[in-house]
Amino acid sequence: MKLLKLIPFAFLALISCTTLNPFTGQKTLGVSNQELFPLTFQEYDKFLSESKVIKNTKEAKQIDLVREKLVKAAQSYLAKKGFPDYLKDYKWESKLVDDKQVNAWCMPGGKIVFYTGILPICQTEAGIATVMGHEIAHALANHGGQRMKASELQQYGALAISIATAKKDTSTQNTWQQYYGIGTQVGIMLPFSRSHETEADKIGLILMKEAGYNLQEAIKFWERMEQKSSGSDVPEFLSTHPSHERRIANLKEEINKL
Repeated sequence: MKLLKLIPFAFLALISCTTLNPFTGQKTLGVSNQELFPLTFQEYDKFLSESKVIKNTKEAKQIDLVREKLVKAAQSYLAKKGFPDYLKDYKWESKLVDDKQVNAWCMPGGKIVFYTGILPICQTEAGIATVMGHEIAHALANHGGQRMKASELQQYGALAISIATAKKDTSTQNTWQQYYGIGTQVGIMLPFSRSHETEADKIGLILMKEAGYNLQEAIKFWERMEQKSSGSDVPEFLSTHPSHERRIANLKEEINKL
């Protein structure tokens, strides 16, 4: 969910690489794990130092249990697909923090945080697995590295606009930058984020199935989430996430395929 803002903009200078997503079979451009993981681990430690971490409660132990099941499921699935070493650089860990936000995330490299605010919507272990499977999927598919590289390319485009309009008046320069910003955000960055969300939903279902969870619980979770946010949705084309209606329909379709 809301994680990218934790990563400093300076990370965009990292070296990019092409990686194969073993869940989709597609090659993608992103930031290498060797460059990205140490930095995200630092950000994770910084976040925990500034947060109220809940330990040794029933809820905290359940978060750890689900993480263990899903990581084991990921390892099993990847081994069967011929990628036994895919997770070798990951350092899995999960924490529950006292925060009313309806949120959870998994950093590149396997650091997972759940906020207490999302637990009433999860309700069950399978509900937690729905959220965690989705967030782990973002990490496994290197979505963080891909978004960072896309942001870097967007900045290069803005620089190119500046160079191309250098001899124009200030008003013209500002107009071109504004058009470029709106165009790339609505036409590229937001659809890019929505495609990541849809892909994470699919991979999350794979992990849930491999771990033995009832996939129908994923539908129930997103229906509860839809009720929670009823009336507050922005138009889908202006959102980083698919609409709840679209997401539920996609999940039902994917479940029928599994």
